[in-house]
Amino acid sequence: MLTIQSKTAHRDCQGNTRRDFLKAGFLGLGGLTLPWLMEQKALASSSNGFVRDKAVVLVFLGGGASHIETFNPNMGAQAPYCSVNGEVRTRVPGLTLGGTFPRLAEHAHNMAVVRSFRHPIGNHDQAISHVLTGGTDINGQAILGHSMGAMYARLRGTNHAETGMPTYTLLNHPHIDPQYSRELQRVATGSRGGTLGPSFNPFNPTGGGTTLENMLLNTTPDRLTDRRSLLQELDRVRRGADSQAVRERLGEYEQQAVDLLLGGAGRALDLSREDRRVLSAYDTSMFMTGKRSFDRSQIGEQMLLARRLIEAGAGFITVQSAGWDNHADGNNPGIVDGMEMLGTPLDKALSAFLTDLEVRGLSDKVLTIVTGDFGRTPMINARGGRDHWASLCTLALFGGGLRMGQVIGQSDRQNRAPASAPIGPGNLMSTIMHTLFDVGQLRVARGVPSTLSRLIEDNRPIAELF
Repeated sequence: MLTIQSKTAHRDCQGNTRRDFLKAGFLGLGGLTLPWLMEQKALASSSNGFVRDKAVVLVFLGGGASHIETFNPNMGAQAPYCSVNGEVRTRVPGLTLGGTFPRLAEHAHNMAVVRSFRHPIGNHDQAISHVLTGGTDINGQAILGHSMGAMYARLRGTNHAETGMPTYTLLNHPHIDPQYSRELQRVATGSRGGTLGPSFNPFNPTGGGTTLENMLLNTTPDRLTDRRSLLQELDRVRRGADSQAVRERLGEYEQQAVDLLLGGAGRALDLSREDRRVLSAYDTSMFMTGKRSFDRSQIGEQMLLARRLIEAGAGFITVQSAGWDNHADGNNPGIVDGMEMLGTPLDKALSAFLTDLEVRGLSDKVLTIVTGDFGRTPMINARGGRDHWASLCTLALFGGGLRMGQVIGQSDRQNRAPASAPIGPGNLMSTIMHTLFDVGQLRVARGVPSTLSRLIEDNRPIAELF
């Protein structure tokens, strides 16, 4: 196991130690024992019959993006039930997007917008856990359930059988603004292995976790968030790991962990290998995000890393974008400024990602999903913000070989509730699993927990996509 960790031990408002580190290991990145290793290899081997050559990138808009200003502008209704940022028309009949998504509108042919997505929870922590667990955490208390990514890792195997790349990855980054940092922790909690066990927690190149003493490199937070400095640290590890004395001290699986990080995972994290034109297409560093404190948007870098990790063998990647809690209060901007600040870089980064997938012939392989905690109130508050609203939520899907170029479901005229059959997190979870697996084969495969196969079948996938 290799851990790169900061020396700081400042605590946030919830009392958590804020340590930014990179942790990587072989098969699960934690709790490695030989019997467990063999079990995971057996699981990966037995899954060959039902695992499809597909991947999922889940873009999670932490804080709860407005369903109105993103994918249901509803401009036929009077204010405030329509988008304050206007709309962008697309070539797909009936499909318009909020006014901050002109680039994304060019991908409407490969897009499905769900306008009847809802769930019952209006609290951030509980809603995030409920959505990211596909409804398996019924009340969002983070006691029950497991994330959809962890479920996939349990069924596919925690690492790619050939490349060793971790199946499940969470991409976020440390923030200066304290509100954004709280959202980062909420998404990390929702992404947990949960009742499946910590071995199915995501690989998190810039997240947190338990310090391991067998290999520890200390570096400052500023250097850690600078990817070039991180690569310098990896080079230093590589020089040490190449020495015969070091290799003899490391056990077989510890050496495999080092080889994974310095090989496939290290290369996937090295953005200097990309063509400058590709880097420019993804670059969102010119956009500043925050409320009390500002830093440069990294959503473009995160999306590029997601594509590189998918190509290296990852199967389920959650990308967090923080700051969408647009109350217009002391911690958050209003809906107009918030959508301009966050919607514009998301438009550029997500469009670059979708174009990149198309150029590389990966559009049908990768299902990209955009959702968040919940939606926002149809009414605008006295400060110019929209508040929490779970009766309609943001959900859009791209590619994956599913039926795209359509609007699924309807909202009522005031964007308050579904006017058609509601779609919930359980339906989203089942849709993802039906995309990633041949469910008929999974049902009869050896070694598959019946609780998981029943969970997929008991929740109906979104029928219009298949």
